[in-house]
Amino acid sequence: QVLLVESGGGSVQAGGSLRLFCAASGYTYGGYCMAWFRQAPGKEREGVAAIYTHDDTTYYADSVQGRFTISQDKDNAKRTAYLEMNSLKPEDTAMYYCAADHTPCPLTGALNYGGWYKYKHWGQGTQVTVSS
Repeated sequence: QVLLVESGGGSVQAGGSLRLFCAASGYTYGGYCMAWFRQAPGKEREGVAAIYTHDDTTYYADSVQGRFTISQDKDNAKRTAYLEMNSLKPEDTAMYYCAADHTPCPLTGALNYGGWYKYKHWGQGTQVTVSS
């Protein structure tokens, strides 16, 4: 049974930083695609960043490129992905969800929530609030 647990959310002023954590358990071997999505009230869920753990290939949404960094713990046994968020803006306010699947990240689907690629596993989310 795969379980994803997010942590690290909180409240910060605009221009500040936060680091989110996604701890994955239940994966026993091989690379997998881990991603962060977010959903603000009244808006659709959108992809933020993804990483393929086998080779560290990363993908970013245009809205966070240059401000957010996704990475993974180098100790593969820990199965943890991070999202370093800098220069936060009020529009980054949302519930942030971790997602994962035991496949390479698809180039055209890794950050497309409503698309053909469906992540099998999701966490419960962690709230990020950015005040102006």
